[in-house]
Amino acid sequence: MYVRAAVLPLSAPRRAPCAPARGAPAAPRPGPRGSRCSPPRACCPPARGAPAAPRRAPAAPRSRGPRCFPPRSCCPPPARGAPAAPRRAPAAPPPPPRPAGPARTALLLPTPPACPARTAPAALAPSLPCRSIHIVALGNEGDAFHQDSRPSGLIRTYLGRSPLVSGDESSLLLSATSTVARPVFTEYQASAFGNVKLVVHDCPVWDIFDSDWYTSRNLIGSADIIVIKYNVNDKFSFHEVKDNYIPVIKRALNSVPVIIAAVGTRQNEELPCTCPLCTSDRGSCVSTSEGIQLAKELGATYLELHSLDDFYIGKYFGGVLEYFMIQALNQKTSEKMKKRKMSNSFHGIRPPQLEQPEKMPVLKAEASHYNSDLNNLLFCCQCVDVVFYNSDLKEVAEAHKIVLCAVSHVFMLLFNVKSPADIQDSSIIRTTQDLFSINRDTAFPGASQDSPGNPPLRVIVKDALFCSCLSDILRFIYSGAFQWEELEDDIRKKVKDSGDVSSVIEKVKCILKTPGKINCLRNCKTYQARKPLWFYNTSLKFFLNKPMLADVVFEIQGTTVPAHRAILVARCEVMAAMFNGNYMEAKSVLIPVYGVSKETFLSFLEYLYTDSCCPAGIFQAMCLLICAEMYQVSRLQHICELFIITQLQSMPSRELASMNLDIVDLLKKAKFHHSDCLSTWLLHFIATNYLIFSQKPEFQDLSVEERSFVEKHRWPSNMYLKQLAEYRKYIHSRKCRCLVM
Repeated sequence: MYVRAAVLPLSAPRRAPCAPARGAPAAPRPGPRGSRCSPPRACCPPARGAPAAPRRAPAAPRSRGPRCFPPRSCCPPPARGAPAAPRRAPAAPPPPPRPAGPARTALLLPTPPACPARTAPAALAPSLPCRSIHIVALGNEGDAFHQDSRPSGLIRTYLGRSPLVSGDESSLLLSATSTVARPVFTEYQASAFGNVKLVVHDCPVWDIFDSDWYTSRNLIGSADIIVIKYNVNDKFSFHEVKDNYIPVIKRALNSVPVIIAAVGTRQNEELPCTCPLCTSDRGSCVSTSEGIQLAKELGATYLELHSLDDFYIGKYFGGVLEYFMIQALNQKTSEKMKKRKMSNSFHGIRPPQLEQPEKMPVLKAEASHYNSDLNNLLFCCQCVDVVFYNSDLKEVAEAHKIVLCAVSHVFMLLFNVKSPADIQDSSIIRTTQDLFSINRDTAFPGASQDSPGNPPLRVIVKDALFCSCLSDILRFIYSGAFQWEELEDDIRKKVKDSGDVSSVIEKVKCILKTPGKINCLRNCKTYQARKPLWFYNTSLKFFLNKPMLADVVFEIQGTTVPAHRAILVARCEVMAAMFNGNYMEAKSVLIPVYGVSKETFLSFLEYLYTDSCCPAGIFQAMCLLICAEMYQVSRLQHICELFIITQLQSMPSRELASMNLDIVDLLKKAKFHHSDCLSTWLLHFIATNYLIFSQKPEFQDLSVEERSFVEKHRWPSNMYLKQLAEYRKYIHSRKCRCLVM
């Protein structure tokens, strides 16, 4: 049922003449001035020559709100003492609707029931916020081969059945060459969600993109939601649209939601013929996968509507469409609120906009080469202090005590770094006795001295199989990566028997065993996975600043610091040249160090032994940077630069203003010691914190070139400070001005 509300007049109706009481004399006939009431009332004109009727007392105040008849819960109650309202005459039946003309399409939609007295005339209706949603529907959802049996259109059916849509006006926007039966665009206008104007343009013909591209592009560009519909039994039209028109739509889309609706029930589910010359699949159905693929290309939502009933239209299609409608309304509301806030923020002089400071230079840390440094130590044969021989007293390999002891407790026991009481593991003691023995004979035939008075230690390998694979085992130990599979392959090349290979592997595991723990190949591989980097950075720290196995002593500020030549040569090129060249340090055990404090030099040795360091503060980091530059250790220099930068960036402005560190002096030291990255960063840091550092006395020590750089990149800029001063002056003048005058 379609309800049309009856509008009541605002003025009260005239009363009908009252009938005389039974037995009373009849009232005189009405004169020329109209009918009279008995007794006379205010509605009757006075008789000619009769005295005027007395005035009535003023009526009790009545409610201003509208009244319904009969009274409803929506109407305000009448005032006390007020007479009951007279009964109204029944409203006249509404006139029949005017038939639609040839150029208009009538669309009757149900109107929600309302209180008749609340329905005000159009001139007095309150103005609602003008909000609209524009939907563009493209495509023909009818079967091209069964046009006679085609049901009502998808859009028309939805607008007629949706409870959220109301309206009674629809029209055609364009017509195709004066043909009304099949218009190019049909425009439906209705109301959604009560006060939202809904404009729908339905285009069943795709030829509009060829004939009137300008109009179709504007419609698609202004659309809030786009619906592409097709019939699942018209595959020829689907492929034509997909190949010819979908690329055009993609270029015209403006990030709006798209719904692809596949309408109809598939009549032929068999697979079509794949022959390129066969056209038997012209009338076959469009598969679901083809529709989903089209939706992926457009980033759309894919729906299958088997029929145009209440379920598929109201709940399925309508639910998705109404969701996108709500999203479009929310987006428009947020954009409108943003514009309103921007327009109402300030109508006078706007405050100056503070630009962002320039980005600070990014420092990239140098990659660690700790692995390769110690691995190359095995091949360079520098600072060798142990030589391995076979049972025939033939030299097999050379190595370094410090590296072997950092890996194995077997070598610690062999080189008297630890005693059996310290280890307390019988398997390690037994492995040491079974594999190695030390030859201290001064008349050894194959003896060679690396330097006078410091001959390398001679070790005899008792096990012949282990001795034949010793070079591979040492390479495996020095690499630090513990590549067990690679070690097994190298051993198999020299030992053919698989049992002998397993025996050698077990002996290697015994050498690398930790005292008090069960050692197995699985545990070794797990340890390798957990420690992908070289493990010497923790093991070598045990020998830092300790006299065990030390072969060089540094004298710094009246104190001595023991060290190991092999580690220094492997990690520092300057010390490698110093200990292996024609220098005094190559043959001396005590080496003096000048220009560096003991704490700084210990931090430098800590980096060489462990590949890491942790300065106590910015001042110590700068001293360590100077030491790294003196010994040409570039990675340590980069680490110190990153530490200084991190410390300065983490300081708040108040701490920067009150700290005693001289940033300008730090800048000059960085330039003097060729730390270009740090000096450039410090210049940017001073320019970014210009208001803090410009107040300090050391700011005047900047050179002319440095001052010009800071003034050019300062933050905030001079222009901003001038605009801010003018704005503050304007605000102050507005506050001091008399508002009354």
